[in-house]
Amino acid sequence: MKFLADEGVDRSIVETLRSSGFDVYYAIEGIRALTDDELLHIATTENRILITRDKDFGELVYRLNKPHAGIILIRLEGYNTIERAAIVHTIVQQHLAELSNAFTVIQPKVIRIRKKE
Repeated sequence: MKFLADEGVDRSIVETLRSSGFDVYYAIEGIRALTDDELLHIATTENRILITRDKDFGELVYRLNKPHAGIILIRLEGYNTIERAAIVHTIVQQHLAELSNAFTVIQPKVIRIRKKE
């Protein structure tokens, strides 16, 4: 499974996923300052699940009906970076088969996975 982590995602999340063998492209390491639309297009073209903390991707997907290969929206305010990394890693491991082509929201003690219709 391949991922694209946008600039707002904690480096600890990227490193934790990479240490488990996942292919994670981290926008901050190369393609900085791209718009949300451009990031979504790159992720979709490369068949990567976009990892973000930016709620605007929900509007792109649901209101503007933009295609995507999957999105993980992280809403874990109040947790430190190590805790967020552990939570995201656990959820990716447990729900790996469900994440492609789905909009996933990770919140404290709640995960919502909504497949494209």
